[in-house]
Amino acid sequence: MLASILASGLAVGAIYAMIGITYNTMFATSRVMSFTAGQLGMLGGVLGSLFLLRLGLHPVLALGLMVLGCAAIGVVTEIVAVRPVLKSLDQHLYVLTTLAMALLIQQFTAIQWGTEPQPFPRLLDLTIGGWEEKYWLPVATCAVTILGLEYLYRRTLVGRAFVAISEDNFAARALGLPERNLRIASYALAGAVGGLAGFSGGQLLLAFFANGPLLNFYGFIPVALGGLGNNRGAVIGGIALGLFQQAANFWVGGIFSSVAVFTLFIIVLLAAPQGLFGATASRRVWWRRSSEGCCPSWRCLALASPCRSPATSITG
Repeated sequence: MLASILASGLAVGAIYAMIGITYNTMFATSRVMSFTAGQLGMLGGVLGSLFLLRLGLHPVLALGLMVLGCAAIGVVTEIVAVRPVLKSLDQHLYVLTTLAMALLIQQFTAIQWGTEPQPFPRLLDLTIGGWEEKYWLPVATCAVTILGLEYLYRRTLVGRAFVAISEDNFAARALGLPERNLRIASYALAGAVGGLAGFSGGQLLLAFFANGPLLNFYGFIPVALGGLGNNRGAVIGGIALGLFQQAANFWVGGIFSSVAVFTLFIIVLLAAPQGLFGATASRRVWWRRSSEGCCPSWRCLALASPCRSPATSITG
């Protein structure tokens, strides 16, 4: 019993974690929460089943084509649903545009693929330590994804450019970084990660057009728990969510397991609104000194604090 909960919880949690990473990757360069993340995971399973079962392609070729297809959907999302609303982020128009894009993907898949769940084949038919492939494959894929992203962000020039854009896109543009091209590349990368989540978890989730909304919601919870933009927090939150969900399924079952997940989610957010591993948002404020003390035009920023030198800053 405990081994079954542990195996299924880690596998499902790894899928949720990769969807959370998909959210973070898209958000990092655009400041947009794209609700197509779950649809990318759904497409990973559908395209994988299409290439493997219906077309009979080799698993390596099927994996490559699936990644290319999901990356292309990510690029289309940036062009169609994100780029037109970047100047209106304060109005949250991206909620409507990305939801509309997600619905288009889901309905197109239902028309072309069908509305019944389709099987997903075994890839390696290998059991490791008593764990079947459907349990260890998502965990291994998540681990490889995290290591690959860490190497990309820390060791490569393109990865450091991603980090620069996510930290301060205005300063990055001033330094000559191609913000639009980097944003497109990040959405392609997010599409690939989301596709890998659905492909590796295909044996658990099956190839089903309705998996998108499910992955959208359960993939967002690790982001909220771990802190927006924190991939490590998303992994920890995803694994914790998967284990808790599977344990709740065993002990209370049915809809009550979802109620338990929602309850835990709300309690955590009430205790830590920025997430368990998220940092409180900070804003850098500068003062300038005049002959009369603080310059009048800056009094509203200084408030009751004493004047500081031009090189002094605080976070508030």
